[in-house]
Amino acid sequence: MTTIRVGICILVAFTVLAHGAVESWSVFTLEIGAALLFLLWGVLASRLERVEIHWNSLYLPMLTLGGFALLELPARLSFYPYATKVELLKAAAYLLVFFLAVESFRTLKQWQSFVWFLIVLGSFVSLLAIVQHFTFNGKLYWFRVLPPGIVPFGPFVNHNHFAGFVEMTSPPGLAMLLAGAVRRDKLLLLILLCVLPIGALALSASRGGIISFLIEFALLTALVYRKDDAKRQLVMAGGLALVAVVLSIWLGLGWTVERFERSTPGDLSRDRRVSIYKDTWRIIESHPWTGTGLGTLQSVFPRYESYYDGFVVDHAHNDYLELLAETGLIGGLCMLGFVGLLLWQGVRNLRRANDPGSQSLYSGALVGCIGLLIHSMVDFNLHIPSNALLFLLLAAIATSGVAVKRKSFPQAAVST
Repeated sequence: MTTIRVGICILVAFTVLAHGAVESWSVFTLEIGAALLFLLWGVLASRLERVEIHWNSLYLPMLTLGGFALLELPARLSFYPYATKVELLKAAAYLLVFFLAVESFRTLKQWQSFVWFLIVLGSFVSLLAIVQHFTFNGKLYWFRVLPPGIVPFGPFVNHNHFAGFVEMTSPPGLAMLLAGAVRRDKLLLLILLCVLPIGALALSASRGGIISFLIEFALLTALVYRKDDAKRQLVMAGGLALVAVVLSIWLGLGWTVERFERSTPGDLSRDRRVSIYKDTWRIIESHPWTGTGLGTLQSVFPRYESYYDGFVVDHAHNDYLELLAETGLIGGLCMLGFVGLLLWQGVRNLRRANDPGSQSLYSGALVGCIGLLIHSMVDFNLHIPSNALLFLLLAAIATSGVAVKRKSFPQAAVST
């Protein structure tokens, strides 16, 4: 299954570098890529004498939500069936990649290799973002013209979405450092790869992203804390924080401070954000049980909009409110089930992990998911395909039992 694992990494890198895969051509490429990988997995699996499908607890809420959204079409519950079909196709691509990850990453070593890929990707994209910030010529990637008022950060058009990307790719590396799960010959390299994204995050001036990351760092330090290694862990945490602060100051924090003091051009004002929240809640009150249909918020919102400023509201800037507006109470229960299972299984795996390698694997993935869930209260990162895909892959790591199985049953780590 090495080809499948490589294919997943290629898809992840593509979606990130293709501006988060928010355009039709990149979404289409993601969907085709996921379908081709699934067909390839089918061919490879058919050659085996015995095919074993591994269950993941997160399948239940995801399939329930997907099944409900699919039923909205024949039941005519969707206010805009075409938009619902588009969202369902994206959701199907996410689910296929999640399934392929669960089936192809079957050992601790394989997941650790994927984590190293995420760390390197995060560092590379962060370096690109820093260079682009200081050499910005008004164009994305220095050649693609953008609409007036849009200031990209890295490959993302919105700096908040870059922050969401860093929130997920940084915790796994930080967990390895804090848990002592890296060899000495790779220690300096890993520190560099981890600190660079933190500096880029500070430079991006994403308020929600910076606050979410600070919560992540504190939570990560608490999760990997061990009494027998407390001194080293505290020194490492303090050292990382100091280096990150020095790097951030060196890069320049003027714009970041300004962003925390007041809104800058292109930002959504606090009053406008609150207005969107209230209008979205009105949609929820009007359609409490089944919502207006997956992917229909942009089409339905004008009917409930109380303040018009000439701009199209495509998202609620709160992933939870948007899901409730589009799928109602049924979707909300699926969301609660997903988050509950993620936290329960992730914490359970973390408690059963008794070595630094598996401990850092579970804590890094779980904290990365928690960070994005926190940021989703004030943004729509889960509607950016690259970040949604990364979130699900981290969730697959957090809920996977491969590291625990490897400890208790040495032979069960061998993949079929």
